[in-house]
Amino acid sequence: MKARVPLFAAALWWGSLTATGFVMVPTLFAHMATAALAGQTAARLFTAQTWIGVGCGLLLLMASRQGGEAAPMDWAGGALVYIVAGVLLALLAEFAVSPRILARENLRLWHSLGTGMYVLQWLCAGTVLWKTSSWSMRA
Repeated sequence: MKARVPLFAAALWWGSLTATGFVMVPTLFAHMATAALAGQTAARLFTAQTWIGVGCGLLLLMASRQGGEAAPMDWAGGALVYIVAGVLLALLAEFAVSPRILARENLRLWHSLGTGMYVLQWLCAGTVLWKTSSWSMRA
């Protein structure tokens, strides 16, 4: 059971990023009455996504240690770096970029930066999922 937790957390993180950023938010902008309303709703979805990412990242970090010893998974293969980077990107986007987008401060710059950070987080989570699933197949 414990061996499946990292795979589940990695899949939830990457899958929720994919669903939110590449399906739900574009659908909001395509079908809501105004872009402003879609933007407000998207901001709430991205906030929820931040906390999903942080929670999954913490689960993955806890799974990397078992009883004070390194877990059997090959975390040295770089997965830890991607976990930490992905969580930091989520938190930076939430607390540094998002408030500036909501304040409509230099919107093009901050929206572009936030989008780039989201894609980088998606790539980090995807890499963690890839490494975790590779390990799970060997175990």
